[in-house]
Amino acid sequence: MFEFCVEPDTLGRIQWLSCYLTTGKHMNFYWSFLTVLVLLAITAPTALLFGFGGASAARSAFAPLRWFGKAYIAIVRGVPDIAFFLFFVIALDQLFEYIRHRIKCPDWEEPIRQGNDFIVCAAAKLPLGNAPQWVHETYGFFLAVLTFAIVFGAFAANVLYGAMQAVPRAQLETAEAYGMSRRQVFRRILVPQMWLYALPGLSNLWMILIKATPLLFLLGVEDIVYWARELGGSINERFTDYPHGDWRIWYFLGLLVFYLAFTRVSEIAFDRLTMRLTHGQATIGGEAMRKAAT
Repeated sequence: MFEFCVEPDTLGRIQWLSCYLTTGKHMNFYWSFLTVLVLLAITAPTALLFGFGGASAARSAFAPLRWFGKAYIAIVRGVPDIAFFLFFVIALDQLFEYIRHRIKCPDWEEPIRQGNDFIVCAAAKLPLGNAPQWVHETYGFFLAVLTFAIVFGAFAANVLYGAMQAVPRAQLETAEAYGMSRRQVFRRILVPQMWLYALPGLSNLWMILIKATPLLFLLGVEDIVYWARELGGSINERFTDYPHGDWRIWYFLGLLVFYLAFTRVSEIAFDRLTMRLTHGQATIGGEAMRKAAT
């Protein structure tokens, strides 16, 4: 990046470090922080949407839908996260390719499953073999986001289901007494009231989601953990102009600071959101606010 970086061997320590920290690989390392933030920004609302659907299904009066909602919550929560992450990435990829295969290659006569191999026609591959690299990376990131959303959506569904159950039944019965339909009670009374009960659980789930982002490394996405390991390991002068010893402790220390700072900012945001939602509510938190004000 700097003009004086042409001859690294002649540089002083500060200049050498400034050149080292602005190499192309380090730019990828810095960009990977944005990858993590984008993952969280997309996954959190998507998982919340999955969770709301799962919680609503678990409360449904229609038995098959209720069984589906409760099964979704129980199965995903009962399996280790890493197993689901590795399973869903493969399963979703094959599902998408199978659907495309049926649409684009209806005359295909060979079996798709051939032993341990999953074989579809070339037109059904995702992404296509001649697609540029950014398409492959975007598709991998999309599968990772969808997998995160499905897994953490089950945990969110459990939290929201409990929050819906915590809303005082008397409020729902009062709304029904005023002539509201079941849907109106759900939309106007239950859903607005449940968020305050759900917020502590959702805040914990958000923290867990933050801590789970290094699993991107296992899903083939070049995230901050991948680059910290690659850049921090011992590098010989045969392979780079900036050789160094094992610096992984410093790179992972940087990740530690990043995650702790991000967690602290999240705690402050959730505290303020809790205060905002508690204001005026007929709950223990709302009563505490009223007593503090007087």
